Amino acid sequence: MIDVEQEIIRAHRAEWARVVAALTRRFGDLDIAEEAAAEAFATAVQRWRADGVPPNPGAWLTTTASRKAIDRIRRENKRDDRHREAQMLHDSSPPAPAGAVDDDRLRLIFTCCHPALAPQTRVALTLRMVGGLTVPEIARAFLVAEGAMEQRITRAKAKIRAARIPYRVPSAEDLPVRLPGVLAVLYLVFNEGYLATGPGTDPVRHELTAEAIRLTRLVRALLPADGEVAGLLALMLLIEARRAARVSAGGELVALDEQDRGAWDTGLIAEGHRLVRERLAAGVAPGRYQILAAINAVHTSAPDIRYTDWSQILALYDQFIRLDPSPIVALNRAIAVAELDGPQVALATVDRLEPRLAGYHAYHATRADLLRRLGRGHEARAAYDRAIELAGNTAETAYLIRRRDQLR
Repeated sequence: MIDVEQEIIRAHRAEWARVVAALTRRFGDLDIAEEAAAEAFATAVQRWRADGVPPNPGAWLTTTASRKAIDRIRRENKRDDRHREAQMLHDSSPPAPAGAVDDDRLRLIFTCCHPALAPQTRVALTLRMVGGLTVPEIARAFLVAEGAMEQRITRAKAKIRAARIPYRVPSAEDLPVRLPGVLAVLYLVFNEGYLATGPGTDPVRHELTAEAIRLTRLVRALLPADGEVAGLLALMLLIEARRAARVSAGGELVALDEQDRGAWDTGLIAEGHRLVRERLAAGVAPGRYQILAAINAVHTSAPDIRYTDWSQILALYDQFIRLDPSPIVALNRAIAVAELDGPQVALATVDRLEPRLAGYHAYHATRADLLRRLGRGHEARAAYDRAIELAGNTAETAYLIRRRDQLR
C-alpha cells in the first residue's frame, strides 16, 4: 500500500524545481510560478488522499500548477489582456530559444542570479525557487533566523516586480557575471544533500548531491577555463566519494577519523585529484572552491587518519582565511590547529568565535571535542548538550549523543 504522505514528500523533493522551472519559462514570472507550484502541492495533499497517487505525479503536478497560474493571471490582468493569456492554454508556437544554457534547471538558476539583486539575496531566492529548499533549510545555511530569511526572499521577489526585472534566457555574455551566484547556489544545494539540516529528512539526501554534481558538470562544459568551476566540481566529487562511509548501519554519522576508507569511491577521488592537480598546474591564484578542494584532496590522499598532512591543511586554511575571514573558516582552521599545536591552543581560538557562532551547532560540537581532549568532562558535556539541541540532522545528533555519553 502506498503511503500518500511519503509520496507527497518524495514528489516535492523530486518535482518542485522542475515544476517551477517549467512555469517560469512559460509565464515569465517567478512569483506566479512559485505560488502556482505551492497551490498544486496543496491540492495534491487533498486530492491524493482521497483519490490515490496518480500514475505520473510529476505530470499531474505540472498540469495542475499550470492551470493555477493561468487562473491567477486571468484574475489579475485587465480585460483586454485576457484573450492573450487564455491563448497560453492552447499555444502551439515553438518554445523560446534556449540560449547559451540547454538544461531547464540550470537555465533558471542563471536567470534567478540576476546582478540587480544583492549577492546573498539572489542566492537565497534561487535556492527557494529552483533548488526546492525550504525557508528553514536556507536560513540554516546562512545562519540567520527563519523570519529574517522569509523577509529577504519576499523583498527579492518584490524588487523583481517593482523594477520589472525581466525573465530572460541568459546569453553567453551573461554567464560570467552571474557565475559566482550560480556556484554558491550549487554549493549550498550540495551541502544540504551532504548533511541535511531538516529534522524530518534523511540524514544524507543523495538526490540533491547528485543533482548538484550534474549541474556543476554542465557549468564546467559551458565555462571549461574557469578555475572556480573546476574547483567546485572537484570539491563535490571528493566529498561525494566518502558518502558510503559517512552514515553507519544504525543511522549514526561516522566522523572522518572513524570512516572505513576502503568504502570510499576511488573513481571519484581520482577524478577530484586530477582536477585539483590541473588547477595547481595552471599557476593562477586559487579561489575559495579551489582551496576547499585542495583541503579535501589532502584528506583523501591519506590511507589512514594518522597519515593526514595537517601542516599542509593548515597552510591551505591560512590561505583561505585571507580570502574569506569568516568565523566558519576560522572554526575549521582551528581543527587543524588542534592537530598540530594541541587542543588548548585551538580552544582559545574557538572561544573567541562564540559571539558570532553561538547559534551554530558545529561550533559547540567542535568546542565539546576540544574540551573532551583536555579532560574537562563537565564543560564538554554542556557543550555537547548545546550542539545536540541545535543540530537538525538525525545522524549527527546520534553521533553527538554517543560522544557525550562516553564522557566520564
